[in-house]
Amino acid sequence: MIQKPINTFSIAGFDPATGELGIAVASKFLGVGAVVPFAKAGIGAIATQSWANLSYGTDGLALLEQGARPEEVIQQLTEKDEQAALRQAGIVDAQGRSATFTGEDCYDWAGGIARRNFAAQGNILVSEETVQAMAATFENTAGSLAERLLAALAAGEEAGGDSRGKQSAALLVVKENGSYGGYNDRYIDLRVDDHQLPVQELNRIFRLHQLYFEPSRKEDIIKIEGATEEELVAALKRADFLKKDEPTREQLLEAVKSYHLIENFDERLQEEGFIDRKVLDYMNVQF
Repeated sequence: MIQKPINTFSIAGFDPATGELGIAVASKFLGVGAVVPFAKAGIGAIATQSWANLSYGTDGLALLEQGARPEEVIQQLTEKDEQAALRQAGIVDAQGRSATFTGEDCYDWAGGIARRNFAAQGNILVSEETVQAMAATFENTAGSLAERLLAALAAGEEAGGDSRGKQSAALLVVKENGSYGGYNDRYIDLRVDDHQLPVQELNRIFRLHQLYFEPSRKEDIIKIEGATEEELVAALKRADFLKKDEPTREQLLEAVKSYHLIENFDERLQEEGFIDRKVLDYMNVQF
């Protein structure tokens, strides 16, 4: 079987304030999110690409967990790999140490930048400006780790990106008990497998992820009364969760609860008599 090169650009990052680790990646390759990103909370994040060797992800995380520094991990991975000259990888650990590797036989343009808290790399790019743009954007952008990674990815694409075109993109962020329900560390795991504008679509899906899964902010929680109640009744009627023109208070509150649970807004469900403004705004757009 002939292996296809995972020609792409990616950035692995660490947020020392939250402990989050993650990777954003884009490529002219189907389903790049199933191949490139590997991460483990409290340990590190690894991007493996070009003629991707997926053991760089699993074995690399194991080496980080044993205490190896990122540059030592790359050395050990490449020393035992007969095709290391075709590989590319970026690593950041849970202390913010980083390293990037580009084999001498990777197709031009290929290279990377590793600095405190991130490693950015790419191959078969229009130019090195893609990696430079990712590095500068990550270092100079405020916000969550996910927002900074996505901003860096968008900047890389704007600077040229993959010279062959666009197809897929992905975002993986891990943190302790970060998953839905707190069962594991998979905080954000979003993939656009085949799309004409994968980076833009990834950003759209990320915004939906924030809407559905991020906890409500205190300033967004409003009481269901007056104009807000009228607005909510109208929205629930359009969404077919209310049948009567003048529902009782009990019917209204039951419809609010049903809407949240059926439409997967359970993370934003408030105590009885209150609603998250973001949910109401979403209802007004959707219905």
